[in-house]
Amino acid sequence: MARIKTDIAGVSRGEPVRQRVIDAAERLLREGRADFSMRDLAADAGVSFATPFNHFGSKAAIMQALSERRIDEMTRRFANSPIVPDAASRVLLAVDVAADVMLEEPDVSRAVMSWLGTPSAAPGRVWERSTSLWRLALGDGDGLDAAWREEALDRLPGQLAFAFRGVLSFWTAGELADDAIGPRAREIVQTLLMGFTERLLSKRADI
Repeated sequence: MARIKTDIAGVSRGEPVRQRVIDAAERLLREGRADFSMRDLAADAGVSFATPFNHFGSKAAIMQALSERRIDEMTRRFANSPIVPDAASRVLLAVDVAADVMLEEPDVSRAVMSWLGTPSAAPGRVWERSTSLWRLALGDGDGLDAAWREEALDRLPGQLAFAFRGVLSFWTAGELADDAIGPRAREIVQTLLMGFTERLLSKRADI
């Protein structure tokens, strides 16, 4: 947990200007201007036209940064949530927290998500951030089947990142309603956990 918090709080030399550009991009999205140009962005941020390019390189990279910001907020809220007793319950709590963050400003979140499949000169850190959130939720894997715990902790963070991103992709495309994000994400997360959770394994053995 400490590693993730340090990573989120880390500030580089150009961070204030970067944050100003990201803040401006978010404002433009809130105004319904998802098609904003880099010139529009620079003007709203109060920086030179070249600044967004110098710090990000492309609009796609700025949208990746906005996605990373959302995952950082999910992580912050999850870390400040009441303690729950086992890994499966924590992961389900993380799903609820993540869905809440995405739905606070659904139009903005959809606009950001729609850009994540767009290539940029340098890869973003969305995958890294998302995987870290689910790794944090799993913790030490308490409640997972002891025989498979090590494998679960190795595989599940990435699989959970894939799963939640998949649900968001269908939501962004308009195939899932806002109120379906949480339930659908919970279903797929429970399916992924099923093979590694002692309680679910014992129930399955009784069938």
